[in-house]
Amino acid sequence: MPPLIFILSGPNLNMLGKREPEIYGTTTLKQIERQCGDRAFELEVMIDFRQSNHEGELVEWIQEAYTRGAKGMIINGGAYTHTSLAIHDALKMLQCPIIELHLTDPKKREDFRHHSYIELVASAVIAGHGAPGYVMALEKMTDLIKASTPTT
Repeated sequence: MPPLIFILSGPNLNMLGKREPEIYGTTTLKQIERQCGDRAFELEVMIDFRQSNHEGELVEWIQEAYTRGAKGMIINGGAYTHTSLAIHDALKMLQCPIIELHLTDPKKREDFRHHSYIELVASAVIAGHGAPGYVMALEKMTDLIKASTPTT
């Protein structure tokens, strides 16, 4: 069975393409999901791609990734990146690589975006590449999974 990778997106990312296109671009989350699905097929991995505006739902999905034995977690926590200890604590239970993902580079934006609770538990951070960052994160995650999988 191919490795399972969760790709979670947090609040307001459902509005990509409409919300501040001068900052976040015009690509929609649905388009990003299709691009990730196509690339996942090529990489021979399975993805579970979800978005929620609700912190508790994101926590429950992280817990689901744990119980389903996900081999990787890619998370664009949106604003929750900077505020959510609950997401941070849920991610800590995972026994797989975690990639923190952002369309923009939070370190180059307002001061309140510089701190990340997700980065503290992440194996890698991909930021500032716009919509293509999702596929970049998927490729990086596949590399991390392969590097941690023993060969027989």
